[in-house]
Amino acid sequence: METTLRGVGVSHGVAIGEVRHMGTAVLEPPAKQIPAQEAGREQGRARQAVDAVAADLMARGNLAGGEAQAVLEAQAMMAQDPELMADVDRRIAVGSTAERAVYDAFAAYRELLAGAGEYLACRVADLDDVRNRIVARLLGVPMPGVPDSDHPYVLVARDLAPADTALLDPSLVLGFVTEEGGPTSHSAILARALGVPAVVALPGAVELGEGTVVAVDGSTGEVFVHPSEERKTELAAAAAERRAALAASTGPGATADGHKVPLLANVGGPADVPAAVAAGAEGVGLFRTEFLFLDDSERAPSEEKQIAAYRQVLEAFPEGRVVVRVLDAGADKPLAFLTPADEPNPALGVRGLRTLLDHPDVLRTQLTALAKAAEGLPVHLEVMAPMVADRADARAFADACRAAGLRAKFGAMVEIPSAALRARSILREVEFLSLGTNDLAQYTFAADRQVGAVSRLQDPWQPALLDLVALSAEAARAEGKSCGVCGEAASDPLLACVLTGLGVTSLSMGAASLPYVRATLAKFTLAQCERAAAAARAADSAEEARGAAQGVLSGE
Repeated sequence: METTLRGVGVSHGVAIGEVRHMGTAVLEPPAKQIPAQEAGREQGRARQAVDAVAADLMARGNLAGGEAQAVLEAQAMMAQDPELMADVDRRIAVGSTAERAVYDAFAAYRELLAGAGEYLACRVADLDDVRNRIVARLLGVPMPGVPDSDHPYVLVARDLAPADTALLDPSLVLGFVTEEGGPTSHSAILARALGVPAVVALPGAVELGEGTVVAVDGSTGEVFVHPSEERKTELAAAAAERRAALAASTGPGATADGHKVPLLANVGGPADVPAAVAAGAEGVGLFRTEFLFLDDSERAPSEEKQIAAYRQVLEAFPEGRVVVRVLDAGADKPLAFLTPADEPNPALGVRGLRTLLDHPDVLRTQLTALAKAAEGLPVHLEVMAPMVADRADARAFADACRAAGLRAKFGAMVEIPSAALRARSILREVEFLSLGTNDLAQYTFAADRQVGAVSRLQDPWQPALLDLVALSAEAARAEGKSCGVCGEAASDPLLACVLTGLGVTSLSMGAASLPYVRATLAKFTLAQCERAAAAARAADSAEEARGAAQGVLSGE
C-alpha cells in the first residue's frame, strides 16, 4: 500500500527504483589506557593516519573536479585542523590510544557543530566522515561506502559524506534520500551539481527496507513508498513534461519578450567544461583558478602549467565569453607560500587582490600565462580581480593587466559593499563588474559564511543585498558597461528573474542549474521581472522578498 513521506527537496528531478542502503560503520574503539612511554608512538600513529586521510580526500577531489573538489579540499583541511590535532595529542598524553583519542576529540567538536545553527549542523556529516576514515585507518578496517550494484537504485543513508557523494555514478544512483542534512549541506550542493534528484531531512529514511520500491521527487521533497502504478505514471509524466520544457528551452538565455540574458557557467577547472558545454552554457562567467594553486600549497604553479590548464578551458568556448578570476587566496583558501598564517581575522585581512598586489610576481605570472593561453584563439577573454574595495584597487589591477600584455577586458568583482556603493568610480578603471553574492552577503551583514548562528543573513534574497545588486547594475548601465552575477544566487531560477529585473546583464552558475534558469526566464517578460524585483526590494526579510516575487510572477 502506498504511503507518502515528506522531507526537503534539494535537487530537481524524479527517481523511481529500489532502495539500497549506504553501509554504516561501527567504529567506536575500546577505551583502554596505554603506558606513558607509548604516548609518542601513538601520537605519531595518529598524525600518520590524519595525513593519509587528508591526502586521500584531496586525491578524490582532484578526480571529481568542480564543486566536489572544493568541498573535499575543505574536508581535508578539517582532518588536519590544528586545534583538533592538539586535542588528540592531549588525550593521548593522558593515556588514550590514538584511535580513541581521535574518536573522543571529534565527538567533542561534533557537539559544538551540532548546536551551532543550521549551517554548521549541516557539516556534522562531513566531520563524522573524516573521523570514521581516520579511525578505520588506525584500526586497520575498511571504510564502508556506496553499495556495490549492477542495477540502478535509490541510495538511502542517514547522511552522505562529500567523499561518497562526489564520486556517485549517476547511471547507477537514480537519486538519494537522507534522514539528516539540509539544503545547505555539502551533499545537497553536490547533488545539484551532479543533477541527481535528492531529498534530505526525511524522518525515518533509514528504516526503509532494502529493496523497497520508492519514488523520489526532488522538487517537492516527497518520497512515495510502494508507489501505485497510477503514481508512477503521474510522476513519470510530470518528469517527462519537465524534461520536455527544459529541452525545448535551448539557445541563448532570454526573457519571454526577447531581452537577452547570457547564461554562463561557473567552472573550477577543465574537468567542469564538458558538463557546461552539454548544458548549453554561452561561455564561462567564473573560471576559478585556485585549483592549480591548491594542488601544491608550497609554491605557485609554473607559467607552463598554467598556460596548459587555461587553454583547455578557452578552447572549449570558441567565439564565447570566458571570464577568469585571478587567484583568490586567503581566508578559507590559505596558501603556505602566499598568505599570512597569523592573521586574527583572515576574511578581513590580506586576501584576494590584496594578496596578489603584495606578491606582484605571482600576479604577473598568472596574467602572462592567460595572455599566452589565449593567443590565436577567437575566444572573448575577460579577466577579473577578487575583493576589489575601491578605485585604487581597480586601477592597480588594470595596470598589472596592461603591463602583462593582456589583450582582454579587465573587470572587478563586487564582493565588498564599498565596491557596490562606489561602482561608478570603479568602472572608470575597468570594463565590467561581476557580483560574488556569497561574499557580498558575508561582508554586508557581518555574517561569517562558516558560522551557523548567522546563516539566515547569508540568504541571497535579503533585501539589503538586492539593494546592493541594484546599485551595481545601475552604475554599470550609466557607464555603458556590463554587470553580471556569478554567486550562488544566479542558480535559483526565481531569483534569476529578479536579478534580471534589477538590471543584471548576465548570470553564471553551476552547469546543472542552467536548463532550469533558462526555462524559467523564458516564461516571463522583462517588465514582469522588473516588477518582481521591485516587490522583493520592498520587503523586509528574505522570506517576504521571495514570497513577494513569487506572487508577482504567478499573477497573484
